[in-house]
Order: sequence, then C-alpha cells, then structure tokens
Amino acid sequence: MLYDVVFVGGGIVGLASGYKLISDRPDLKIAILEKESQLAQHQTGNNSGVIHSGLNYSPGSLKAINCIKGYQELVNFCEEEKIPFEITGKVVVATRESQRPILTMLLERALQNGLKGTRNISLEELKEHEPYCSGIGAIHVPQTGIVDYLKVAMALGRKFMQQGGSIFLDHKVLNINHKDSINYIETSKGTYQAKLVVNCAGLYSDKVARMNDESINDVKIIPFRGEYYKIKKEREYLVKNLIYPVPDPNFPFLGVHFTRKIMGGIEAGPNAVLAFMREGYKKSQVNFAELAEILAWPGFQKVAGKYWKTGFGELYRSFSKSAFTKALQELIPEIQESDLVEGGAGVRAQACDRTGGLLDDFVIRESEFAINVLNAPSPAATSSLAIGGTVAEMVLKRF
Repeated sequence: MLYDVVFVGGGIVGLASGYKLISDRPDLKIAILEKESQLAQHQTGNNSGVIHSGLNYSPGSLKAINCIKGYQELVNFCEEEKIPFEITGKVVVATRESQRPILTMLLERALQNGLKGTRNISLEELKEHEPYCSGIGAIHVPQTGIVDYLKVAMALGRKFMQQGGSIFLDHKVLNINHKDSINYIETSKGTYQAKLVVNCAGLYSDKVARMNDESINDVKIIPFRGEYYKIKKEREYLVKNLIYPVPDPNFPFLGVHFTRKIMGGIEAGPNAVLAFMREGYKKSQVNFAELAEILAWPGFQKVAGKYWKTGFGELYRSFSKSAFTKALQELIPEIQESDLVEGGAGVRAQACDRTGGLLDDFVIRESEFAINVLNAPSPAATSSLAIGGTVAEMVLKRF
C-alpha cells in the first residue's frame, strides 16, 4: 500500500505528530512504524514524568515556545482522556553564592516566558513548600506537574488508530530509498511506500535522517544515561513535591533533583553519564560499534576535552552511592545513603554537532522527501502535542 505519510518511531513525539496530523486530515493514509513490540519503550517510557513549565529555556526558542504551548495542550489532553496528573509546583534552590546570578536569570526567563506566579521566595517560604530543603535562595514555579507519559503515549496511539491511522510494531527501519518521488522504507518485516517520511526515531534519529538525506552528516546523537535512586518509603516525608538545583548553564540537563511520582514514591537523580550504546540502560550494556562511532565523532571529542572534569564527576557519582548522596545533601542535608535504593534509568538522545556543540534547542529539518526531528530531548514529552502540531503543519504544506 502507498501511504501519504509514514512516521518512523512510536515514542510520544511520533505518536503526538501522527495524532495531530490525522486529526487535521483524516483523509490521509498515515502509518507509524515502531521497532519495539510496544510503543514508547525508550525515552518516553523511562523519563522522570515531570510536566515542565518552560522555566529554563531561552525566550523565543523552540523549546520555550513548544513547552509553554505543549504544557497547556498536555493538561487539556489528560483531562479529556482522564489520565491522572497533578500540578504540584516546584522549587529551584541555590545552595552557593555563585548560583545567585543564575537563579536571577531563571526568574527573568520565567517572566519573559509568561510563567505567572513564578517568584523569589524567602527561606521561610521555602520551608513551607519543602520543610527539609536547605539553601541560600529559591524561586517557586507553580506551573510544574507530574504525569505518567507512558499512559499519555498509549492514549495518543489509541486515538490515532481510532481515526484511521495504522501502527506497525516490531518493524525496525533498515533503509530508505527514493524512486519516482516515492520513499521505499525497508523494514525488518517488509517494505512500505510513502510520499513523505517523518523521522521521530529519537535515539536513532540521526541514522534514520541519513537514510533519507545523505547531506545530514553534521549531527550525531550522543546517548547520556540518567540513573535514579528511589527514597525508601519510610523517608519519603523528606520531599513533598519537586526540588531542583540551579542548573549548570553549560549542561542544563545535569543536576540531581527530587521528584514525586504520580504513581507514588520519590525519585532522586538523575546523574548523566555517557551510555556505551544508544539504548544502554545499564552500566554493563556495551555496543562496541556504537561506542566506537561516538568516540570517533569530532564533536564528542571536543566536548570530552573541554568538560572532562564534569564528565568524570558524573561517572564517579554513577559508581559511588556516597558521592551521589553527597550531591543530594546539598538540597536536603538530612538525607542519608541508607535512605536510597537503586531505581531505574533513562537514556537521553542528545544531538552534538561537529564543532562540539551540544544542541540545546529542538531541531527539525526538512528535505525533499522527509521531515527529520533531529533533536527532541527533554522537555519533548511535555511539548509533544505542540511539536506534533508544528510537524503536522509542515506536512500539510506538502498535501
């Protein structure tokens, strides 16, 4: 069958994009190809479950625009589909004098991004929000929340199929060829034809991009594994909602924090270490071909050369529970190593260019036969419906 549009990747961005497109144009023949036996098994199904506010992102950036728009769309979608969520708010806490200017910058960004109610709070007010948290300054962000993104993804997939879309599981894309203005998408279970390919392949988005456009050779996905601990049940009282540190401007995705989960429990983390394969959720998992590819990438070599101390610190915390605990104690001095039990891990698909730039903003590139979502890490889950709307608009210009 010839499809109008085939999406590669059944994570939350691919599902939201397919859902938005078919909602606008139910007459189009649309399919989603997913290599796993279930949807949303990677970044979507292994993230922290935070509904992000848009606090950290440069005003006017794709992240800021899509996160703020996506936040409201996500909340509305959860209400319509009766998916449990909660708007908890969060505190961002400075623990050192050197962090005060960044805290001020974050508040300015919040106000520029339209986050009403975000404000500096006194240390007394910090104790009201988080009685066991310690710091020298803090801001409160009321818009932050928690949800189970796997449930959101499943609802998106269900609604996509109800409107006539097709989802094919266990279909790993192996190659894409063009002939007579048609994409021939070779998968592990057969070949599909499509007028347009939309690449939402997450951790493999760069590889799928090069299948459909060989000129896209300036970006590589570098996988960073984020490892979490859980706080023992009897010590969960130490955290009421969400507690974040002031981020490092060079690595805004770093910094261990505390997150209450919608299904119960408190997570602490993550750290961020180089994963030795793109889907390497455990320290023991290594794909030597993928690792060699990462290490040979000029951009990664420059990042490693410039920030090796930061990387070593993250690696040390990965193997040292006491070092991990020490990082957490900056925010909650009372927490002890014995309070932590090993939790899960996720892998972040971080795009890196040849010059050593870790791409901060969302990146979507168009070519003659395809649209490639090349960089969509956090807050992509929060932003998914807004990103999906953007992708759908790009597709509709061609039909």
